[in-house]
Amino acid sequence: MTAVAEHGSLTKASEHLHLTQSALSHQLRELEGRLGTPLFLRMNRRMTLTPAGEFLLESARSVIERLDNTESAIREGTHGRTRQLRISTECYTCYHWLPAILRDFRQRCPRVDVRIDPDATRRPLSALVEGKLDLAIVSSPVKDRRLVARPLFEDELLVVVNPAHPLGRRPFVRAEDFATETVLVYGPKTENYALNRAVLSKGVHPAAIEEIMLTEAIVEMVKAGLGIAILARWAVQPHLSARTLRAVRLTRSGYRRQWTAAICRPLADLDYVQEFVRLVEAHAPTRSAVVPFVAAREAARSK
Repeated sequence: MTAVAEHGSLTKASEHLHLTQSALSHQLRELEGRLGTPLFLRMNRRMTLTPAGEFLLESARSVIERLDNTESAIREGTHGRTRQLRISTECYTCYHWLPAILRDFRQRCPRVDVRIDPDATRRPLSALVEGKLDLAIVSSPVKDRRLVARPLFEDELLVVVNPAHPLGRRPFVRAEDFATETVLVYGPKTENYALNRAVLSKGVHPAAIEEIMLTEAIVEMVKAGLGIAILARWAVQPHLSARTLRAVRLTRSGYRRQWTAAICRPLADLDYVQEFVRLVEAHAPTRSAVVPFVAAREAARSK
C-alpha cells in the first residue's frame, strides 16, 4: 500500500516490490474487501489515496516506526526494561560458587536479571529443551541439536573416605575395591556417570549404593564412616585441608570430567549470555579456593 501511494501506480509499485502487477492488485483488492471501503481512487492512470486510505497509511507508518524503534532499542539494550537469564546447574554444590559470578555479572550487565531455578537441577537439559531455562552448567554430554555447548572447565573426581578407612592409604582405588563398600551417590545411581563408567561397567557391584540428594549430607556420612563417595576435589578440598576426610584417585590414571555451558541455540550469541559464560570460566572452582558448607570453620580450627 505504501509503495502504491508513493509511486502512484500498480505498475511502478510492483516493479519496486519485485512482485507481479496481478499479485499486487489482488492483495490490494483483498485489503479493500476486508475493510469494506476503497483505499485508492483510479484517476487519469494515477492512483490517489481516499480519506480512508490516508488514515490507514498514516496508522501503518506509525506502527512501523514504533516497531523499528523497539527493535533498535532491544538490540542496543537501551529499552530500559530488564532482560532475564534463567539458569540452573546439574549439581547443588555448584550454587556455592555462583555468588561471585552473579556479583560480577550484575556489575557488567545491570539490565539483565538472573533467575536461578534450583528445581531444574535434577534435569537441566530437559528444562532447556522445554524452554524453562536459558542456560545450564552441566557435566553430562550435550547431544541435543537445539542446544549449544560451550566448554567451561575440567575437574577431578576422587574417592572420598573417612581418614581411618583402609582405602585412604592407597595411591588409587580400583573398580574391584568397591565390591565390599557402601557407596553414597548424589542423585539417582543410574545417572551417576563416574560410578557407572568406572565401577559398574567393569562388572563390579558395590555392597550397597545409597542415593543422597545433598552433597553436605554425603560428606557428613563419609566422615562418620557410613560409606565412601566419589566427589569433586574442589567440593571437598577444605575438608581435606582440615584432615577430616581423605581422598584417593579413582583408578590408576585418575578420573576427570568436563563441565559445559548448555545454552538454548537462539540465545547463544547474545552479548550478555557470552559474558556470563566468560565469567563462569574466570571463576571456575578449579581456579579458586572454594569453601563450601561448614568446612571453612573446620579449616580454621585446624590451623
